[in-house]
Amino acid sequence: MTSAGSSQGASPDLPDPAGMRASDAERERIAEVLREAVAEGRLDMEEFDERLGAAYAARTHGQLEPLVRDLPVPGSAAPAPPSPADRTGWAERIGGIPTSKWAVAIMGGFQRKGTWTVPRAFTAFAVMGGGEIDLREARFEGRDVVIRCFALMGGVQIIVPPDLETHVSGIGLMGGFDHTGSADGDPTGPRVTVTGLALFGGVSVERKLRKEEHRRMKEERRRLKAERREELRSARRDEREERRLSLEKERRED
Repeated sequence: MTSAGSSQGASPDLPDPAGMRASDAERERIAEVLREAVAEGRLDMEEFDERLGAAYAARTHGQLEPLVRDLPVPGSAAPAPPSPADRTGWAERIGGIPTSKWAVAIMGGFQRKGTWTVPRAFTAFAVMGGGEIDLREARFEGRDVVIRCFALMGGVQIIVPPDLETHVSGIGLMGGFDHTGSADGDPTGPRVTVTGLALFGGVSVERKLRKEEHRRMKEERRRLKAERREELRSARRDEREERRLSLEKERRED
């Protein structure tokens, strides 16, 4: 039990910086520090590959910071902790006229994806059908958004980027309303609340990287594999050359 005196001056509502959700821009900035480090010889390719994969998989600042704790910022001698101020530009994506305020799927389907503008309140109905609501590239009418989903023998899938604050509070009756998608996000971004009812149906919230980020990660992995293959080829060539020189030396000595 905490005494009143010990709680004075404390701020229990302040989030732990290490537990703050990392944004795509922060992950990319850490990846850039790692690229600079391998180019300068501070990391070998194996360490770089391991840390880069961990950087893109990191979900919080506490997972990012150790990856560059022993490395300088490019062009300086200072360490490079992730900066909470380095954001993905959410402010530019808040504001605008809603594209639509509701969607219905009756023995069919609907999609809301791409650069559509999400209203402050969006309602989706799926009756023996399915719908997809993708917020990864979307704009938002306001900072607070409520998405109401009603699924009757149908389903609604909501896709959000990893740095979007999302709270799920719906109810499932003889169906499923997945609450695992609830998570804090970038405090400068929108706050999305997903609520509603799933009756003999399901509503899910899934976190996925933006398509551009996913494409960049695939290209980065492809580049790393090519560099690794070339490094191995070079090592084999050097080994063969070393053996050849060693044999020539032995013949001369004989």
